[in-house]
Amino acid sequence: MMRIGHGYDVHQLVQGRRLILGGVEIPYEKGLLGHSDADVLVHAVMDSLLGAAALGDLGKLFPDSSAEFLNADSMILLRRVVALLRENGYCIGNIDATVIAQAPKLAPYIPVMREKLAVCCGIPVNNVSVKATTEEHLGFTGAGEGISAHSVCLIESVASLS
Repeated sequence: MMRIGHGYDVHQLVQGRRLILGGVEIPYEKGLLGHSDADVLVHAVMDSLLGAAALGDLGKLFPDSSAEFLNADSMILLRRVVALLRENGYCIGNIDATVIAQAPKLAPYIPVMREKLAVCCGIPVNNVSVKATTEEHLGFTGAGEGISAHSVCLIESVASLS
């Protein structure tokens, strides 16, 4: 049995924070505001995986009211989501994600993001797609006020693989 999930996340860009996307620190004068490291790409991926398995969402699993998740590394949280999927009998088929940011340019960092996501999810790097786009100066992302990300994934029931 195959299941598809979709995830979306958005965070505001602010001074005084590091910019982390896909587990990669990107040199930039602003970073994303959030309770954790605010990695919108990883957050969207986690929500797509959780949604595909009908296991809730990030707010349910990692509430921003919990001190445990203050400044948390999103890649560590992703490992927990992957473990939860496995506990519930699912394996990840593929992930396709898009980051929407006017700046900085992300193309040089995408191969490392793909590799980090693949390793964390236990799947081949060719099963992880990360793309970046701008919104041509439209909306909050186009104005440089924030960054958003979408992710879709395919998961499969381990029982159906036997």
